[in-house]
Amino acid sequence: MKFFQQSLYNLIEHFFVWWSKTISHKNFILIISVIVGILSGLAAIILKNTIHFIHSLLTGNFDLTGWNFLYLIYPMIGTIITLFYVRYIIKDDIGHGVSKILHSISKKEGYLRPHNTYSSIVGSSFTIGFGGSVGAEAPIVLTGATIGSTIGYFFRFNYKTITLLIGCGAAGAIAGIFKAPMAGLMFTLEVLMIDLTIGSIVPLLLSAVSGATVAFFFLGKGSEFIFALETPFQLETIPLYLLLGIFGGLVSLYMTKGTLFLEGKMGQFKNVYKKWIIGGLTLSLLIFLFPPLYGEGYDTISSLLNGNSSAIFENTIFYSLRDNSYVFLLFLVLLVLFKVVASVATNGSGGVGGIFAPTLFMGGVTGYFFARLLQVLGLTNVPISHFTLVGMAALMAGVMHAPLTAIFLIAEITHGYDLLIPLITVSTIAYVTNRYFEPYTIYTKRLARCGELITHHKDKAVLTLMKLYHVIETDFLRVNPQQTLRDLVQVISQSKRNLFPVVDDDNKFLGIVSLEDVRHIMFNQELYDSTKIEQLMTIPPVIVESDEKMDDVMRKFEETFAWNLAVVEKGKYIGFVSKSKIFSAYRNVLIHFSDDE
Repeated sequence: MKFFQQSLYNLIEHFFVWWSKTISHKNFILIISVIVGILSGLAAIILKNTIHFIHSLLTGNFDLTGWNFLYLIYPMIGTIITLFYVRYIIKDDIGHGVSKILHSISKKEGYLRPHNTYSSIVGSSFTIGFGGSVGAEAPIVLTGATIGSTIGYFFRFNYKTITLLIGCGAAGAIAGIFKAPMAGLMFTLEVLMIDLTIGSIVPLLLSAVSGATVAFFFLGKGSEFIFALETPFQLETIPLYLLLGIFGGLVSLYMTKGTLFLEGKMGQFKNVYKKWIIGGLTLSLLIFLFPPLYGEGYDTISSLLNGNSSAIFENTIFYSLRDNSYVFLLFLVLLVLFKVVASVATNGSGGVGGIFAPTLFMGGVTGYFFARLLQVLGLTNVPISHFTLVGMAALMAGVMHAPLTAIFLIAEITHGYDLLIPLITVSTIAYVTNRYFEPYTIYTKRLARCGELITHHKDKAVLTLMKLYHVIETDFLRVNPQQTLRDLVQVISQSKRNLFPVVDDDNKFLGIVSLEDVRHIMFNQELYDSTKIEQLMTIPPVIVESDEKMDDVMRKFEETFAWNLAVVEKGKYIGFVSKSKIFSAYRNVLIHFSDDE
């Protein structure tokens, strides 16, 4: 069997090597981008249908007017199955899919473990199908990105091409799961930070269109949410949309801060089974009290968009109060507040899922609440479905710092292009509001803290890609503090450098001796035996630790105006890093990073 598999692998490899040699590199990349898009679209379809099947199987016969105690059981079953699957079968962390992609681009040369082509699909299917209050989008984006990474490494492409194929996989996945090719393209540009160049835009577009086409072929032309324009857009409603943008930006800030805070609290529990019990019980109780928190929550958004607001009270203990406007508004507020808790509890207890769907859920509920509040207070009568729709864009733009993705995604999944002006207005205001208080997204916060985040700022991106150990120079001759000036002169005669690290017998770095500092006495033989090196050495104002990030190293150069800095590891001398060597390496990485093929 292994012989057959190896033979098949070699045959496929030889075929593609031959194929790659018969056509140009650019055209070959275009063909590969289509293949990546198709595979990512198929993966999205498989995941979407699997979740829907499990969901329908478990809840299809529920009584809509009463309590359902199975809500207390299902989420814990789903998360424990996922926990065992990840812990004992995959044996790797498959959570935080988008953050994992960003980390692979910045620190792992685009390498994603091949098991991510299927492991996230399996894990999120059990998690969300059994009620986990998270989204399937991040797992499927990780799946698509891994497909691109795996194919890139299969053909031994360079870093730039592998990164592009990762973007193609992500674009195809988003386009496939939402049937939204432009949203898939914008997601890769804004969230994954793939550079928009002539060499990248065409492959990304081809992947996005391929993924969406596969979805249309298997799932039909219907949108994720059915939306009908109640009234034409009216210019006098712009001030209300501006207020919704600010309100949505503040709610998105709550989601960002709340998620990171609760994740930190959950992370304090080291025992995975203790986390499962605490997170699972929290999730189950919340879903029992507020069934709209079950799963992705797209059914709730569809009900709100189509005026069937009482549907969100189905299966709840508040069903008899569904006609009370104030109870209804309070219920919406609680949904927004507890959605963050439910999402963190899902992933914290061992589930696998992302924040994409929770963001859309909270956005839709926020927009609906805003419009409904205006009506209840008698201030104005606005089309509620319009504000529900635009609220989704507000939260996405704020939470993900991706206003273009929000605009095109909401327009595409609802066919709501008639509301393009409100979508642009609200997305921009929400983004600016959130960005004012929080410069990073949920996806990038962890990486930014570690200095491992690739950004659209070219200098910072290149410094992130550079590795300190690649530019350390070790050809400096060492001296001991107890040696004399005579010994130093002998070392100077053999050295090609003008700096000499001073270390003790245990190689502990103590200081440096510069040729400039001893030039005036180095020929005075009367001092040769009476002057020791410890009298001549100076202690540099700063040193560099071996694990420091390159942007921190450059900051030290700027603060000290030095051209060389000593590098140590736990106090032990390693070598020197020079500004000229960094500039030379920077130019090479910049060419590799940004050269357009």
